[in-house]
Parts: sequence; C-alpha cells; structure tokens
Amino acid sequence: MQRSLPPLNALKAFEAAAQCLSFTQAATRLCVTQSAVSRQVKLLEEQLGVALFDRSGGQLRLTAAGNRLLPVLRQSFDRIAWTVGALEDQQQLSHLRINVPPTFASRWLVPRLGRLHALHPSLDLSITTRFEDDLLNHAEMDGVIRFGAGEWPELDAELLMQESHVAVCAPQLLEGRRGREVDLTRHTLLHVLRDDDRFQTWQHWLRAAGIEGVETDGGLAFDVLELAIQAAINGIGVAVADRHMIGRELMRGDLVQLLDVEVTGHQSYWLVTRQEQQDSTNMALFRRWLRQEISDPPA
Repeated sequence: MQRSLPPLNALKAFEAAAQCLSFTQAATRLCVTQSAVSRQVKLLEEQLGVALFDRSGGQLRLTAAGNRLLPVLRQSFDRIAWTVGALEDQQQLSHLRINVPPTFASRWLVPRLGRLHALHPSLDLSITTRFEDDLLNHAEMDGVIRFGAGEWPELDAELLMQESHVAVCAPQLLEGRRGREVDLTRHTLLHVLRDDDRFQTWQHWLRAAGIEGVETDGGLAFDVLELAIQAAINGIGVAVADRHMIGRELMRGDLVQLLDVEVTGHQSYWLVTRQEQQDSTNMALFRRWLRQEISDPPA
C-alpha cells in the first residue's frame, strides 16, 4: 500500500517543538538551527492545511490539531526506536525472568504479551507467579512486579499504576435496577484478604458513595482478587475491584458497575529491581514497554 506522508524531518521538527514548546530548545535537541525547525514546522502546517501551533502572545502553544498529532507521532517514533534498538542489540539479548502477582499476570499482563512479542520477537521472557518476600535476593530473578505501598528497603521501585476501585456485580443480580435503587443490604459482599483490615476497601467505597447502613463485616472473603472477581461474574455477590483488572468484563457486560463512583486505593503496582543492578537490554525493553502500555497504549 502506498503511503502519503509528510517529510520525516518536518514530523521530527514538530514533535521536538511540541514537546519543548520552544523552537530554540527543539533546535538544540535536533542539533540544527532554530530557523530550520521553524521552517520545517511551517512546511508541515502548509502541507496539512492546519495550524499546529498558536504563536500569539509570545508563547508557543499547541492547537487542537497539534494536540491530536503529537501522541501519534510520539508513539510511532518510540516504537521505531525500540524496534531498531532491538535489531541492533539482538545478539546481546539474554533470558529475562519476571515475577508478578497471579491476578495481575492473568488479567493485565498476559492479554498484552502479543504486542510485546510483535515489537520484540527476540525477547526471551519467563513469567512466574509464586510469591516470596526475598525473591530479588535470588540471582535468577531479574525483576518483580509487586502490589503495595512502594516501601521495599534497598530496592528500586517504579510506580506502574494506582489501583482504582469500583463496585461491580453480574447484571442478572441487579434485576433491572441500577444506581441508588440497588439495596446492598440484600446482597453478599465479596472481600479480598489483605494484611490490613479486609473490610477497609468496602468501607472506603461506601463512604465515597455516600451509602450508610451496610454492614461490611460479613460476606465471603478470598485470598486473591481473581477469586472475588470470578465470584462476582457468577452472580454470587458484589465486589469492589480494581478497574484495571476488570476492563474486559466491563466491556463485554459480564460485570456492571453499580454507581459512577471510583475510589483511589491505598496501594499500587510497582516494578521492583535491585538497586545496584543496571538494566540489561531485555529489562530496559520490558520497562519501556510497560510504561508505553500504561501511559499510551495502542487503540
């Protein structure tokens, strides 16, 4: 298929200027003159027939068209750079071993691995889900993804995503009711066992929703979120679950949200690595891919 694309230099000049919001800084980044950047951006605007920058008031600002174009270019250039880097470094690729929580693995990571393999087919990856507190003290593990508050002494922890709680259940459980019509006192509450009070998650959500009179010290409790989600899907009760982990079920209608209430949880998912260890080629690729999938995933 023949593609009709603007000149690459014009696209690169726009992307750099859009990120810096300065033609001068963009010129420094690209090792060209400021006039060269300005000329390339002007050429791109003329070819597209739209203004990409608002130059009024002595300050450079993106127009609506510029804001629409920037993330597409950034994502495309990143993917090109990662693929080229993988081709250049393919002789240096080694086995990458990652440990992740079971629910995160099955519900978030595994469904996205096809995109990782498409970008980096030479990446040799092993994923385990067993939990050990001192897992990174074992030389065979390159990194772990952990759920918590980010407090691991003498380790590097990078925040991946904050949990976001919504109350959900199977659609047949509601019998046509929605929102405030649902009487939670008539339903079984599903809990996930944690180190802290197992009822806290429900209590936080009820306070945010402004609902009173619901006893949270009963119901069913599970040691992993996956089991609570499966119980909700099967109509056993109502669960408060992390939206990141139930996106497919909400989209398919296997689960429905009771109210438009979303509560930020106290814990998050983190990528944890050894403090003294420099990222291997594989680990760097995996880290950049995780960031991309979380911040700007493909449509």
